[in-house]
Amino acid sequence: MIKFTFLVQKLPGMSLEEFVDYHKNQHAPLFCSIPEVELYVRKYIVNHPIVAEGFPKPLYDAVVEISFDTFEDFNTFFTSENYLTKVHPDEPNFFDTSNYIAMATNETIIKAGA
Repeated sequence: MIKFTFLVQKLPGMSLEEFVDYHKNQHAPLFCSIPEVELYVRKYIVNHPIVAEGFPKPLYDAVVEISFDTFEDFNTFFTSENYLTKVHPDEPNFFDTSNYIAMATNETIIKAGA
């Protein structure tokens, strides 16, 4: 499985609470509403950092993880008409699309458990 990780920052002027609410309650359901998610996306996770004592202040407002079986599935998903016309236009509504980090990784689970 190939995991794509995106580190994103909220729009300037948007509060962190507004950003998290929009991300979880508007954008994520929109993302999941297109049929290509069922076909190509194996896992979709949104993480919102918390301030924790002893840790540095988070530099990003969200870490998004999207997993696919192959690069071909990734490309098919992100070039689909539904993604391009429904999901992608929503991204500038809540995060700074000119300032993010993206990374492709091969996920290896070392330990998983309940």
